[in-house]
Amino acid sequence: MANFEESKREVQVSGFGDMNTKEGKLVLEEEYTLDGSVDIHGRPAIKGRSGGWEAGFFLLVNQGLATLAFFGVGVNLVLFLTRVLQQDNANAANNVSKWTGTVYLFSLVGAFVSDSYWGRYKTCAIFQAIFVLGLVLLSISSYLFLVKPSGCGDRLSLCGPHSNLEIGIFYMAIYLIALGNGGYQPNIATFGADQFDEEDPKEGYSKVAFFSYFYLALNLGSLFSNSILAYFEDGGMWALGFWVSAGSAFMALVLFLGGTSRYRHFKPAGNPFPRVCQVVFAAMYKWRLDVLPSGDKLYEVDRKICGGKKIPHTEEFRFLDRAAVIRPEDFTHENKTLHINPWRLCTITQVEEVKCILRLLPIWLCTIIYSVVFTQMASLFVEQGAAMKTTVSNFRIPAASMSSFDILAVAALILICRRFLNPLVSRLRKTNPKGLTELERMGVGLIFAVMAMISAGTVEIYRLRYACDDCKHPSTLSILWQIPQYALVGVSEVFMYVGQLEFFNGQAPDGLKSFGSALCMTSISLGNYVSSLIVTLVMKVTTTDGRPGWIPGNLNEGHLHRFYFLLAVLTSVDFVVYVACAKCYRSIKFEGKSGIDDNEEDGVVVKV
Repeated sequence: MANFEESKREVQVSGFGDMNTKEGKLVLEEEYTLDGSVDIHGRPAIKGRSGGWEAGFFLLVNQGLATLAFFGVGVNLVLFLTRVLQQDNANAANNVSKWTGTVYLFSLVGAFVSDSYWGRYKTCAIFQAIFVLGLVLLSISSYLFLVKPSGCGDRLSLCGPHSNLEIGIFYMAIYLIALGNGGYQPNIATFGADQFDEEDPKEGYSKVAFFSYFYLALNLGSLFSNSILAYFEDGGMWALGFWVSAGSAFMALVLFLGGTSRYRHFKPAGNPFPRVCQVVFAAMYKWRLDVLPSGDKLYEVDRKICGGKKIPHTEEFRFLDRAAVIRPEDFTHENKTLHINPWRLCTITQVEEVKCILRLLPIWLCTIIYSVVFTQMASLFVEQGAAMKTTVSNFRIPAASMSSFDILAVAALILICRRFLNPLVSRLRKTNPKGLTELERMGVGLIFAVMAMISAGTVEIYRLRYACDDCKHPSTLSILWQIPQYALVGVSEVFMYVGQLEFFNGQAPDGLKSFGSALCMTSISLGNYVSSLIVTLVMKVTTTDGRPGWIPGNLNEGHLHRFYFLLAVLTSVDFVVYVACAKCYRSIKFEGKSGIDDNEEDGVVVKV
């Protein structure tokens, strides 16, 4: 097996005898990557010819264009349903929640086929093509028969009725968009990280920076959608907005394919579910066996496991170690060849992969409550803003456009962290060159989420003071007072979601990297569902005895601030639980560089 750390490449060129070469040979040394990545042809990747920021730039711009396309549909989808398809507010909100949740659940599908069969490049290309197809179908259907008569669907006029076939085509289009974007998103982040060799200190630092710039590109793309496209769509130019989204998605796909020759790849590791099931079954089958406290005499092989690095034995979840205990009956002899029953004996690395997943779950569960806070930006923050004074010097500010302050806060803080905060913390600590660790950043994100909910609740208290109790007229309090709560959510995003991307990507086993990124998206998905559940329970409890409840149709009659403070309390409790889980967490460790040792042959190793 090739040693990627010391591999060099010699190129013989004739006719250069006078150029300080030996015997007319010009020797060009080209270093291979140390992490085992390969080029598009399956050969070991050469550092100078692949990956790095040149490949990363293609993917960052791709992410910005794809995000612009996605939010060009998502940001005003609820208005399209009410104005064009004439759904009532409750049904429209419910359909948007289902669609949004489905987008993020499809991320698990994309992660599975990427890690198991297709690899990240092929998965990204295929799902982006599906994404473009859905947007084109939506644009054509809107132009031909949905937005009729022309110009309808603005604030003043509704569109005409539609047939079941037309509505069916619409839902086919938006769920193709959901499938394409959901399957693509977790893989593009991981594929971008693949372009940087984590075994090289310089590229390893660039890999950390990539996640920050990736999230920045995502927000810059959504900024255009939330401002420019939202303005045109709000004015009834739906088909134009959707065609712009389709064009942006097509440009993103072309740009992605244009960087093909520069990308680094990792071969898919195969379906992970049999590997997990084998560990559980083997451990249960050997439940009576004792495991030595030191973990000695456990089964391992010399080669890389399923395309990834070997993972040393750890002490947690020791009941799973029984799957790696060696017994004579685990081996069979056929044609003078030794065979191992994988349902009776598993490698240490295979067992440790399952342990990694179990260790990640408590951290992941703690991020769901944060996603509940995050989802309020697209729902209750907008409703609160619509009930405030939205004009500033005769200029009307759409309530949904206030999310631009969240995006600006994200962009500003990412640059501040990269240029000032991380270097400062690194100098003070003199240990971690990254500054705050991923777990620490996620904890800080929870703290800022609590502050955002307290700010939103405080603004709501003052909004009610400047509103009449029995009328539906907006409060005279300016919508600009919402800027702090949007900015605080933006700050929390940088710490939480960028930290999540780095953490789950870095701590997932090599064969499950895209699954790690998908965990971030499923957290947002479950946050939507949990938020809907909490709202339902709150309204059920607070609307008894004829009371309007905390979140009635007319917010002037409700107590929205109490709901915000409830979320602040829940997030505070979640923070305490998170700190306990983070303190108990043990990071994944890998054996050596690329898990390769030149002095070993493929075979069985017993840890003694």
